Amino acid sequence: MSRPAALLPAACLAIAIGTAQPAHAQSKTFKLTEDGQWTASNVPEPGSDAEIIGRANEMIAQGREAAAEALLDGWIERNERTDNPWLAEAYLARGNARLLRDREVPALYDYEEVVKHFPGSEAYTYALTRELDIGLRYLNGLRRKFLGMRIEPAERIGEEILIRVQERLPRSRLAERALYQLADYYYRTRDMEMAADAYTVFLRLYPTSELRQQAMQRRVYANIARFKGPKYDGSGLREARFLIVDYASRYPQDAERIGMDEALIARLDESGAVQMLETARWYIKREDEVSARLTILRLLRKHPQTVAAVRAQEMVEEHKWVMSARKPGELPPGEAQLNPPPASDAPADAAPASAPTGVSNPPAKEAR
Repeated sequence: MSRPAALLPAACLAIAIGTAQPAHAQSKTFKLTEDGQWTASNVPEPGSDAEIIGRANEMIAQGREAAAEALLDGWIERNERTDNPWLAEAYLARGNARLLRDREVPALYDYEEVVKHFPGSEAYTYALTRELDIGLRYLNGLRRKFLGMRIEPAERIGEEILIRVQERLPRSRLAERALYQLADYYYRTRDMEMAADAYTVFLRLYPTSELRQQAMQRRVYANIARFKGPKYDGSGLREARFLIVDYASRYPQDAERIGMDEALIARLDESGAVQMLETARWYIKREDEVSARLTILRLLRKHPQTVAAVRAQEMVEEHKWVMSARKPGELPPGEAQLNPPPASDAPADAAPASAPTGVSNPPAKEAR
């Protein structure tokens, strides 16, 4: 079994951490002299806070994480109850050292110190970035250590971390990444109700995101996958139909390429009609003929071209029901189309395409 993608080699993680340090946390800078030599400038005074934090960061870059952590342990212990301006960078550096030593839980404690107590510092965003990286590693299969072995599931911790990142940096690029990755996690683990909700929130908060089109696709598939069969609630199918119409209007060529078109809508209509037919039969078994007749009427109006409509008509004849005539302006059975009719022509129980969540839904039925 291959290692999870989240388990990055130490060298790669060190590079990622090294590129995410606050600018003023660096211990020294270098300048190129006229004779082509690099010389150190802005060197902090030996023994100063800046020099200690800078030396710890150099140790981390050199792969000496344990030595850096030991150096920072003593410095933080002496300064943790003060208002020293270098505390945020010290916690961030020690968290990085611990993370590189494969000790992500202690690292999270250090990053949380930065997030909770230094929200105005440069280290704040970097600490949240590191927390997000740990959360993604957990969602991608990394387990927590117990007695030195990685045996405890950590997906719930990963979810919580990603949610907190969104709360702490709302509408930022980091929050956008966290929300999309969380939606993808739900989609990947087949929690389709949560995935559909997460993609909906993502599209509402980030309407211009470069991931918008992919999120719209997956929201459609998530809603379709929510349908468990004709004996269960079919609201996901009805919502998916409106979402397909919306997607096809925005990206017609791509919709045709991936099959998100009239053919898919026809299949959804058939599934939705079968679900309504099952609902009517459920009412009949419970001697609720009024509800059954109303459900059949809605089926015949909304899905007249389906096989289920034929079965529904047979039920009408069997029970000798008198069904009302087609409403004025309602499309005849042969004129089904991809785009829904205008609101004035739509059936009374149909929701507008702009508000799929308002689709009328018969009572959810118990599984038999």
